[in-house]
Amino acid sequence: MKKLVKFCAALGIASLILGSAVHAVERRKEKLEKKEEAKKKYRQETKNHECYGPYEKYFKRPFDFAAAFLALIVLSPILVITALMVRVKLGSPVIFSQERPGKDERIFRLYKFRTMTEERGADGKLLSDEERLTDFGKKLRSTSLDELPELFNILKGDMSLVGPRPLLVAYLTRYNQRQAHRHDVRPGLTGLAQVNGRNNLSWEEKFEDDVKYVRRITFKEDLKILFYTVIVVFRETGINSDTSVTMEEFQGNGEKQEL
Repeated sequence: MKKLVKFCAALGIASLILGSAVHAVERRKEKLEKKEEAKKKYRQETKNHECYGPYEKYFKRPFDFAAAFLALIVLSPILVITALMVRVKLGSPVIFSQERPGKDERIFRLYKFRTMTEERGADGKLLSDEERLTDFGKKLRSTSLDELPELFNILKGDMSLVGPRPLLVAYLTRYNQRQAHRHDVRPGLTGLAQVNGRNNLSWEEKFEDDVKYVRRITFKEDLKILFYTVIVVFRETGINSDTSVTMEEFQGNGEKQEL
């Protein structure tokens, strides 16, 4: 009889533990499902971006294509000379390509002229940006000549002349809801953040400029940004951040914010 009581008690404890474990798993699953549902709802809202006016809806893309096509013709000698110099100074490959998120977070391959060497340490890992960025590479960046191959991205429809800059794919999960709206439109060769301070701005300030641009896209604003981009490039301002030769990695922020 005692053995039966002990067995029942043990069975009850085991059932209690098992029940608690199952309940915890179900609660976690429910939380994940709610989180995924909220994420899907948000993504759907993001896709429903409303164009500010007829320019954004009908004319911005044709304008981008025509301007990029003309720029490639006019700047073709500079493109060829730059490519040859990169080949001589840095070797092969001449073009740096990397996956970046574009409109609606669709992934595309970005093209730029290479500005860094492929030097590695004793452990086989790439050296830091500061160590791999040559004087020639710094000059390419300061003059923005390294960005010229992105004109092909504009022709393909991956990018626009003006818009939020295309950043790393890893950042997609680090944006808050407000910042994620930078992907409502095509990324740009230049943007509002680039003429307002470039790498001298914090990530939060850059993203605020991006969202501000996305919410009100006009032909006048695009022309204004393009004009000031030329001035910024000639002045060679805001190339480096305060603590690095390139912009520090975006690590994410705190609580989610509504647009």
